[in-house]
Amino acid sequence: MIIRQALTAVIGLCWCTLLSAAPLRLYTEDYRPLSFIDNGVLSGMAVEVAETLLRDTQQAAVIELVPWTRAYQQALREANVGIFPTVRTPRREARFHWVGPIAAGHTSFYSRKTDGLQVRNLEDVARLGTLAVPKQWYSHELLSEMGLNTLYAVPTPEHMMRMFKHRRVALLLANSLTLDALLATQDMRREQLQLHYTLMDHKTYIAFSLGTDPALVRRWQQALDNLRRNGELARIHRRWFPQAGEAELSEIIDLPPGGCAAAC
Repeated sequence: MIIRQALTAVIGLCWCTLLSAAPLRLYTEDYRPLSFIDNGVLSGMAVEVAETLLRDTQQAAVIELVPWTRAYQQALREANVGIFPTVRTPRREARFHWVGPIAAGHTSFYSRKTDGLQVRNLEDVARLGTLAVPKQWYSHELLSEMGLNTLYAVPTPEHMMRMFKHRRVALLLANSLTLDALLATQDMRREQLQLHYTLMDHKTYIAFSLGTDPALVRRWQQALDNLRRNGELARIHRRWFPQAGEAELSEIIDLPPGGCAAAC
């Protein structure tokens, strides 16, 4: 029995050592202005935060831009994977370790002003027919749970925007942080839209797979909390979202009592 317990302890120690030694992989998606490639260079507000945290934690990792469904599945199945920007929801809570928040916004329904639509609730949304939302996005997961039977999963935000542009769908469900960039892909502007109602307020995080070393996750959260204290997170946010109000900014820069945004 003593030999078996000792062997188990050695195996556990070796596994933990291998886990901590495994390289960290970070994935993001094309989701302007949070993450995108510009002239071959990865950029965006969330990318800048992640790169700053890599520097401050002295962590070696390469950030790759890949389709969201691939990144999400990798993080669910494999150790030492981080994906961002990721909206934190009750359904996702136990699936990942969380570092953040790094951004805050609102997800709302929009239509074209010229259509004169009235949309007050989910029943009105269903009445207007197909609603295109990227597969495995937080909004797709939420609406599926709410039982919306007109939900149509598309591969990417670009598919969603093309359907809206060409009037294959009447409504657009979009994040306030990325709305302008999404519209720009179809030569549209926010002034052309009618805001109806907000489905949810949300905060965006870096999500790490459950197999990631908890000590690494704590280091990243502590480094992010330091960015809050020294004002760097606010400076990054203002560079990318100069129109953001102080109330919205306070959602990500204010530390709770005790000084840590997550378990330290």
